[in-house]
Amino acid sequence: MSDTSDEVAHANRSGASRIGGAWTWLRQYRATWLPHDVVAGITLAAYAIPVSLAYAALAGLPPQVGVYGYLLGGIGYALLGSSRQLAVGPTSAISLMIAASVGAMADGDMQRYAQIASLAAFTVAVLAFLSWLLRLSVIALLISDSILVGFKLGAGLTIAMTQLPGLFGVAGGGHNFLERLMVLAGQLGQAQLIVMAIGVTAFVLLLLGEKWLSGRPVALAVVALAIASATLLGLPSMGVPVTGEIPAGLPGLAWPELRLRDVEGIVPLAAGCLLLAYVEGVSAGRTFAARHGYQLDMRQEFLGIGAANFAAALGQGYPVAGGLSQSAVNDKAGAKTPLALVFASVTLALCLLFLTELLENLPKAVLSAVVLTAIMGLFDFRALAYMWRVSRLDFYAATIALVSVLLLGILNGILLAAFACIALLLMRVSRPHVAFLGRIPGTQIYSDLERHPDNEPSKSTIVVRPEGSLIYVNAAAVLDAIRTRLDSHRMSSIRLLICDLSASPFIDLAGSHMVHELHAELAARGIALRIVGARSYVRDFLRADGVGEKVGGIDRAMTVHDLIGEAEHESVAKGE
Repeated sequence: MSDTSDEVAHANRSGASRIGGAWTWLRQYRATWLPHDVVAGITLAAYAIPVSLAYAALAGLPPQVGVYGYLLGGIGYALLGSSRQLAVGPTSAISLMIAASVGAMADGDMQRYAQIASLAAFTVAVLAFLSWLLRLSVIALLISDSILVGFKLGAGLTIAMTQLPGLFGVAGGGHNFLERLMVLAGQLGQAQLIVMAIGVTAFVLLLLGEKWLSGRPVALAVVALAIASATLLGLPSMGVPVTGEIPAGLPGLAWPELRLRDVEGIVPLAAGCLLLAYVEGVSAGRTFAARHGYQLDMRQEFLGIGAANFAAALGQGYPVAGGLSQSAVNDKAGAKTPLALVFASVTLALCLLFLTELLENLPKAVLSAVVLTAIMGLFDFRALAYMWRVSRLDFYAATIALVSVLLLGILNGILLAAFACIALLLMRVSRPHVAFLGRIPGTQIYSDLERHPDNEPSKSTIVVRPEGSLIYVNAAAVLDAIRTRLDSHRMSSIRLLICDLSASPFIDLAGSHMVHELHAELAARGIALRIVGARSYVRDFLRADGVGEKVGGIDRAMTVHDLIGEAEHESVAKGE
């Protein structure tokens, strides 16, 4: 998390007034990289064809729309993105988010459905550009890794439940995971054996290909085999659902026909898509940047995502994002720069111009198998088990995200997951550990008595160290902990309370007012308050708020041992 925080700060400091992207990597381009980018682009296109067809079907859109997303989104990202290996196109989670949200907005009108999906991409572009202007790279920290594990697992299960009916040749139905599960269970008796045989065979072949031929265009080979088999055996005439006619030609470029005011709820949908696209894209981009020794510009990624979605919207596509699976294909194929995305787009354009007729007899069960294989990486049960062993709080956070997606859907699930992240952060910050210190025997060093019971506590002094910033959400909790400690001591023996602020990098007015209140309560009991270890910002803040005068000054050189020595010397001088 600290690495990500540093990158956010770097992104907001550097590149504040420049627009990088292609202007950066083209200046550094080497001729020796060209063959690698060409091969990577063709390989990525081979991967993208079956996946984009499948994701478009998942989104409830014509199959060619998915190809448009890869074709145009890749060019847009290549112009303004900062990752050299990130591949941009439709993703499973965003496709399902579109399917779950746009249907109600379109009210059964398929033309309006496509227009709203395109408007969503345009709105994502607008929000991404605004986020770049406002330097909102911090939203990469909004969803923790633990929340993301639960979200991906819930999204994977939800997507799987939308694809299993197609694999079995039944209608399916339902609005959330549990409803879909019950509907599917009730329809299993109506499964078409021939459709199920095609789907299961394709699924097994894809799994075997992923294991034994990793990095090769296995999905494209399975799709080609399925098309050939369907054509030779006449499967469409046997009632096997196929993709049907796919319009040849490149997408026409035009502004979205609808405006933001025309569609209620389009902004929350686009915000959810942007949040998911940014978090997932930055996560994947950072992985490849670390692997290849360069730094991802997290602020620049807003422009990359915005340009990709703007281009997709102009071509009547729906929101796109960078994903780990397609980026892994791009990286394994040898991509050196985003020029690989341009070559992938050129390859896809040629396919749209000359090869669409070959896809007409592709069984839809094979597309379901492609989606099911593509989402296997979302099921990270090992990470969930690790959280259970190491951090139950993170496990519970992941579980919240998982259940939210399963019950509320992708869009509401990601928004609730973001809220859960904030709530989790506030929960942690609101209850900081308040350590009471004792001297390590034989030294002048003081540490936590609770962790080290053999430490030596002072008889007349309480030493307290709040381990966290003193701010409005935790000031009361820190004060309550100190009160409880005071009440547990014999009051006649305590003459001094030392507050060690070395573990408190920040303080606000609520924290400073808490120190004022503590001083007043201690003074009423005849106990002095001193402060040590405060950092420069905290010292300046407390002095400005008048705390320094009340506690005898705040000296950066004073230590706990010095103050206890002074207190003991005064006690001896008074004959106590």
